[in-house]
Amino acid sequence: MIEVKELRRRFGPVVAVDGVSFRVEKGQVLGLLGPNGAGKTTAMRMLACYIRPDSGTASVCGHDILKDPLGVRRSLGYLAENAPAYPEMTVGGFLNFICDVRQIKDRKKRLDRIVPMCSIDSVYHQTIETLSKGYKRRVGLAQALIHDPAVLILDEPTDGLDPNQKHDVRKLITEMGKDKCIIISTHILEEVEAICTRTIIIARGKVLVDSTPKELKEKHHASLDEIFRTITKSKMKKSA
Repeated sequence: MIEVKELRRRFGPVVAVDGVSFRVEKGQVLGLLGPNGAGKTTAMRMLACYIRPDSGTASVCGHDILKDPLGVRRSLGYLAENAPAYPEMTVGGFLNFICDVRQIKDRKKRLDRIVPMCSIDSVYHQTIETLSKGYKRRVGLAQALIHDPAVLILDEPTDGLDPNQKHDVRKLITEMGKDKCIIISTHILEEVEAICTRTIIIARGKVLVDSTPKELKEKHHASLDEIFRTITKSKMKKSA
C-alpha cells in the first residue's frame, strides 16, 4: 500500500533523507525509529505530500506523490508532529470543518464513531486553545481518522499524553493495524515493541535496519534499546 523508491531531500547543505526505499503492506504497523534529525519527519512529510522530494518518488494506494498528490491525500490520514489546528475553533467546529474539506457526507455517523474513539467527548464544545497538549494531540488524531483512510502516517502519536492515554492510543493503533497500513514515528522504544510489527532504524537520512522487533532482539541477543544505541552510534562515527 506504500512503496518508497530512493527518496532524497536536502535543506541547503544538510541531507535530511538520503536514498530511502521501503514497502509497507496492509496489516503492518511500521515504526520509524531514529535519533533527532535522522530524517523521519521529513520522510513522512514527503509521503503526505507536504514537501516534494529532490529526487525519487513514492506511491500510496497506487497514487504517485508527484503525479497524483490529491489522490494520495484522499487515501491517507496524517498526524503531523505539531498538528496544526485553528485555536479559536471548538473541537466540534474543527472536526466539522475537516468533514467539509474532505467532503464527508455521513458526518454524524463518522463523528459519533471518532469522538468516543479518541476520548474527546468531554472537550467537544471547548475551544482548541484551551486544551491541554494531550487533548490537542487526540483532536489531531481524530482529524486523521475521520475519513476512515486505508493508510495512516502518525508522527509521534502519543507525544504529550499521560500513561493511561498512551495505553489507549497504542491499543487503538494495534486494532486499526489489522485492517490498515500504518507508519508511526516514535522515540519511545517500548512503543515500538508494543505496537509495531516491523521497524526501520534510520540515521543521517539512511535506512540502517529493516526488520521486526522480535527478529532484531533474537539476532543481536540484546534489548531493542541496546541495539538502537549500538547501530546509531556506529553510523554517527562512520559519518564523522
